[in-house]
Amino acid sequence: MAGLYEKPSETYAKKRPRYPKEWFSMLAGLTAGHHRAWDAGCGSGQAAISMAEHYESVVATDVSEGQLRHAIPHPRVTYAHTPERLTEDELVALVGGEGSLDLVVVATSIHWFDLRIFYAVANRALRKPGGVLAVWGYNYDVHPFEDALQGQFYGALRPYMDPRTRLAMERYRDLPFPFEPVGVGAEGAPADMDMEVEMTLDDLKGWLMTGSVVTTAREKGAGEELEAVLRDVMKRVEREWGDQPTVPRKLVFKAFMLAGKPRLQNGYTPEHQNNQ
Repeated sequence: MAGLYEKPSETYAKKRPRYPKEWFSMLAGLTAGHHRAWDAGCGSGQAAISMAEHYESVVATDVSEGQLRHAIPHPRVTYAHTPERLTEDELVALVGGEGSLDLVVVATSIHWFDLRIFYAVANRALRKPGGVLAVWGYNYDVHPFEDALQGQFYGALRPYMDPRTRLAMERYRDLPFPFEPVGVGAEGAPADMDMEVEMTLDDLKGWLMTGSVVTTAREKGAGEELEAVLRDVMKRVEREWGDQPTVPRKLVFKAFMLAGKPRLQNGYTPEHQNNQ
């Protein structure tokens, strides 16, 4: 998985949208303490730096060294590389130890995780009671260009999609989430979350090129097809954009979120993962 985000890591850091500050204020209000948090699959740190506004320290981890090289610095954020070979015990120790975390966040990346190991680590590392896990994502459903992006762009590249991406494209409705609901979605029924972002036309194009499906399509020899689809899609978007492509306009990413707290007993089993 790490290789999908190595090559576009610098573009990823510049073009990926920032998450609303209100999300982090809301999540901070759900945790009993505000000492330590973990941003798992942090990418270039978009979530981590916002978490640091509410927690004394944040550990931010990723399997991609390229992403971490372009991570956004913050005095309360510590970035760490997590090779895929790390064991459950090693991960628990790395993020702070048993019962050390008030909040764990996974922003747009949990569909890449080994859920059995990650959920075991989260259950062990979260404080009980009072700790919360929150996961969220978004796809190409971006208003007002959902027909061109989710319909045409994603539709054309879908044959090259890694099967794990399906969870995000279907809004995490099939994502196993064995945690007790705290009022922000529940397993099988994620909460709808609008993410308003100011973008120029060039920003939007740059964001499209950071997707894993784009990297996969290129690696499978679909570069020419990709460029043709992108040109057609951007022509459609340009017609609707107006005559000032360099002026930012508000786009709405139709995001989705699940949040929960550890159950008294860990209800996640290998059989649960096999049912994805």
